[in-house]
Amino acid sequence: MTNAQQYLQSDETQVSIDIPTLLHHVFADAIAASASDIHIEPWEDSIAVRLRINGVLKEHIHVPSEHMDKISGRCKVLGEMVTYQSGLPQEGHASGGPELGNVELRISVFPTTRGEKIVIRIFDPRNRSFDLHKLGFDQNTLNRFLQLLGRTSGLLLLTGPTGSGKTTAIYSALQHLINLHGSSISMSTVEDPVEYNLPLVAQTQINPAQEFTYAKALRSLMRQDPQVIMIGEIRDPETAAIAVQAGLTGHLVISTIHSGTPAGVFARLINMEIEPFLLASSIIGVLGVRLIRLNCKNCGLPCDVEPSYLQILPPEVIPGANFIRSPGCEHCLFTGYQGRTSLAELLVVDEPVREVVIQRTATRAIAKVAIDNGMVTMWQKGIKRVLVGDTTFDEVFRVVASEQT
Repeated sequence: MTNAQQYLQSDETQVSIDIPTLLHHVFADAIAASASDIHIEPWEDSIAVRLRINGVLKEHIHVPSEHMDKISGRCKVLGEMVTYQSGLPQEGHASGGPELGNVELRISVFPTTRGEKIVIRIFDPRNRSFDLHKLGFDQNTLNRFLQLLGRTSGLLLLTGPTGSGKTTAIYSALQHLINLHGSSISMSTVEDPVEYNLPLVAQTQINPAQEFTYAKALRSLMRQDPQVIMIGEIRDPETAAIAVQAGLTGHLVISTIHSGTPAGVFARLINMEIEPFLLASSIIGVLGVRLIRLNCKNCGLPCDVEPSYLQILPPEVIPGANFIRSPGCEHCLFTGYQGRTSLAELLVVDEPVREVVIQRTATRAIAKVAIDNGMVTMWQKGIKRVLVGDTTFDEVFRVVASEQT
């Protein structure tokens, strides 16, 4: 039983709950479970508190609805927000303090029809070791990615949905360059927000309220003699154009962009009115990343799989497969999974890819050319993880089924 559950059970009526104490227990439980987010949301009959563990929300506790205003007020005080304002979204930051491991809490309050929903993202410095070798990339992808980081110019993009590991991968790439070059290289970032402070890197946070946007920051940054530029996200045509030009003029630019697949990045940028020949000349690679949950090693057991799953496998790999499923135990909080690892799909922009990009070829055709030239898809890598017992078919379908080609 968790701290928050024990605290609620200590008060049978749950009328005299001390909200700061309850929230402290919730924070402690979330940190102990390595949760990335806490969701506090007014439901029809109660306030639901859920934790996002290994990328999946899990119900934690339920609190009587009459405490919602006190919980919202306490979170606003922690985040230094306007406590009397309830009809507009607000954001704030708070430190967990030494008793919570000095984690940083990013608090978002959003109005709903039943009251304010609160989402708290947890940044735990103890769980972040920005090391490319520990992200779970397969060796071939890691070697090719390191080769791209060794380039002195070009645009290197990372893509994936929210919570897919892009930020960790991009910070790990910067840390690799720091370890490699030390103070002999000039590196700058433009982010929204700056999530972690890196040594020897000039990090800047944009402020749209004061018209300090990505594009404005990048235009000024180009006069700061940078060699490596990290852009938190390419969101608009102006930022995309500056990033492409920077990659063409002797800078290594690393950024993220939202796209379903690495091959789809080109169509996304063409829709931002970037000419295909500029993309073919500036982009050196696109890394797609996803995070999949790993089977709990404490309760994992050999299992049979559904015939429909077996039909997608080559017959020759089935006899040697090690299918594992974990029923759940206290060790994995009865989820059957513990920990996550990366699935990475690296599209290297070589001559065959450049040719089809210039011709405005469809995304599927670009992906086929890349696969014909050695790219292994996330789907294929996920299935390999299933065959060795690292994860399940269900998990691979949940995360990367759309990548199946």
